[in-house]
Amino acid sequence: MVKIYKERLLERKLNTYFVCVADSDNNIYKEEVVPANPTCNCYSIGKAFTVLAIGLLYDKGLLNPDDKLVKVLEKYIPADIDQKWLKVTIHDVLLHKVGFGCGMLDIDCEDASLYPTNDYLQIIFNTKLKYEPGTVYQYTDAAYYLLSRVVSELEGIDLADYLRPILMDKMKFKEFAWSRCPHGYSMGATGLYLRTEDLVKLGILFLNKGLWMNERIISEEWVDKVLSNGYEFSYLKNGWYGKGGMRGQLLIFNLEKKKAVACHSYESRIPYEIFIEE
Repeated sequence: MVKIYKERLLERKLNTYFVCVADSDNNIYKEEVVPANPTCNCYSIGKAFTVLAIGLLYDKGLLNPDDKLVKVLEKYIPADIDQKWLKVTIHDVLLHKVGFGCGMLDIDCEDASLYPTNDYLQIIFNTKLKYEPGTVYQYTDAAYYLLSRVVSELEGIDLADYLRPILMDKMKFKEFAWSRCPHGYSMGATGLYLRTEDLVKLGILFLNKGLWMNERIISEEWVDKVLSNGYEFSYLKNGWYGKGGMRGQLLIFNLEKKKAVACHSYESRIPYEIFIEE
């Protein structure tokens, strides 16, 4: 099947580097479509790995989606913070419903050297919220940077360092790196560099309801929460869920078909329909 996907991408003259297909038995099939460096920026698919880290905290009883954000990051809250911030829950942050009126901290498109301070957390908390938390969807990288800081605060270790033993020791990722802010915290929202055959492994983890090689990585309860709430993975159609990233990154999976597909690209968009059978 992976060769068919390669042919479809080539027919459409899409600038896709690699495409991988995997099943619930951990079989991974990879094709190079256009020559490229083996490790690629996943852009916003990195958010799905932040969701994984939040799930690990949930499973350990350290965090609940209903918890208030300020409860976790209390020591960083300025005295004159907009009072709407006091209502923001982790659930709101996961769903991009913090209350922002625009996107923030999009380091892929902005010149971060021009930010007013190199303290990204203070940039966020000094922002007045336009909407009541939980009411309006505003996609923004700032939300997932907040979640990165939540992980660091609760575990005393950076997000990337927290996930590294799971991804590299247990799931055998070949390479793994995450862009960090000036204070050394992983961005959480973007800047995650992986090989395509490792990216697709997150899809396998969901196919197996949180198991990797019969070892429990994340609870089935958290997997269900992610899919039912739409924590980064959106329902597409015909049983497929997916998450895309800037410039044509894609990860999709189907629980019934026991199949996951991932690709890295440099395009405005890679249509997921290429990989979905009716």
